[in-house]
Amino acid sequence: MRKFLGLLLVAALLFGLSAPAMAEDVTITLMHNKVEIDAAIQAFAAAYSEATPGVTVKIETVGGGADYAGALKAKIQAGQMPDIFVIEGMGQYEIWKDYCEDLSGEPWVADTDLAFAPEGAVVGFPVAVEGFGLGYNAEILEKAGIDPATLTTFSAVKAAFEKLDGMKADLGLDAVISMGASVSGGLWWVTGHHNFSVYLGGGLAPDDSSIADLFKEGKVDSERLTDYANYVKLLFDYADHDILTNGNYDAQIASFAQGKTAFIHQGNWIDPNMRQLEVGFKMGYAPHAFTDKQEITGLFLFAPSFYSVNKQGPNIQAAKDFLTYMATTPEGAEYMVNQAGMVPAFKSVTLEPAGDFSRALVAANAKGGNYAVRFTDMPDGFGLNTLAPIYDLFAQDTGGDAINLFMKDIEDAAASIAK
Repeated sequence: MRKFLGLLLVAALLFGLSAPAMAEDVTITLMHNKVEIDAAIQAFAAAYSEATPGVTVKIETVGGGADYAGALKAKIQAGQMPDIFVIEGMGQYEIWKDYCEDLSGEPWVADTDLAFAPEGAVVGFPVAVEGFGLGYNAEILEKAGIDPATLTTFSAVKAAFEKLDGMKADLGLDAVISMGASVSGGLWWVTGHHNFSVYLGGGLAPDDSSIADLFKEGKVDSERLTDYANYVKLLFDYADHDILTNGNYDAQIASFAQGKTAFIHQGNWIDPNMRQLEVGFKMGYAPHAFTDKQEITGLFLFAPSFYSVNKQGPNIQAAKDFLTYMATTPEGAEYMVNQAGMVPAFKSVTLEPAGDFSRALVAANAKGGNYAVRFTDMPDGFGLNTLAPIYDLFAQDTGGDAINLFMKDIEDAAASIAK
C-alpha cells in the first residue's frame, strides 16, 4: 500500500499536481448518437484525457437505429445523466431544456453562426455542418462558358439553364439538372424538406425566421411564394423527367456522377457517393437564386445535432472545457475534419475535407452570409405527408395552370398548420 501511494505521489509531481488536486479528479461522460464517428471521438477523448491531468472523458455511443432519446431517458431515471448529451432541434429541446446549461459565454460561440439558441441563450454546440446549394459540374459549365459565380439571380440561372439545354448534344447531357420529387421513389425530402427551405429562408439572415413564422401562422408571403414557385418550375422543366417523377436516390446521383446533367439538387452528404463512383470532375455549389429582387449569394447551412452540457451535473466546467478544446484547437480541428470526416461549424477552422461539396461548405461558412435550413421548424411529418405530394403532383406536369395550383396547395398547407 505504501508503495502504491508513493507511486501516486510521484505521478502527481510529474504532472505538476498537488496531492489534494487528485481528490478533485473528474470523469465527464459524453453520450452521442453518431455511430459513424465512434472510433474517431473515442480516440480524441482518450488523447484529451491523456493531455489534461485530472480529467477523463468517457464516450458512450447510442445510434445506428437504436433509440437515443429512450436511452437518455433511462439514464435520467437511473441517476446517470451524462455531462454532455445530444439534442436535435426544438422538439428535443422542449424535452431536455431543464438540463441545458447556458453556453452563451463560451469562446467558440462568436466563431459560429450555427449555435443553438432557441430562447436567446446558447444551449447547443453544433456538432457539424451539413448543407446544400445548386451543385454543379465545373467542367461542363466551363465548356458552356458559364461562370457559376454569376448565378446569383433567377434570371441568371434561367439563362444558364436555357443555354445548357441548347447545348445538350454537344455536352453529352440528358438534361440540365438531376432533380428528384418522387414520393414513391423516396426523394420526397429533396423537395418537402430542402427545396422548401429555399422559400422559408433563402436570402434571409440566419436568425430571420419571419417567413417560417408566418407560414406556421397559416399565411404566406404571396410575392415571395410567386418567385419561389417560378424557381421550382424552372428546376422541374429542365430536369430529367423520368428521374424527377419516378427516380430514386441512386438514379439521381448516378445521372450527375456520369456527367449526364450539369447540376444536381443535393447536399454535401453525397460526397462519399461521388468518391465511390470515382467522379473525376470538379464540383461546387451555386446558390439557389430563386428571385430577381435581390442577389442570392449564400448556401444553406445547418447543424444536424448539438452537444448540450448537463446543468444539473457535477462537472459543468470540465464539460465546457472539453467542448472549447474541440472547437478552438488544432487538435480539435484535426479530429473534426480528418478523423471524423465532418465539416466543422467554426469559421476559424482552416482544414478542408476531401470532398468538393464539403469543401465548398467550409469556404461558404468562413465567408458568411449563408441561410438557415428551416424545415425543422415545421410540424413533425409535415414535409413527407403534406408538402411532398404537392411537389410530386407539380412535377408530373408543370404546364397550363399547374403553377397556380401549386401555389394554392402551398397556401392550403400553411392553413392546415394553423387549424
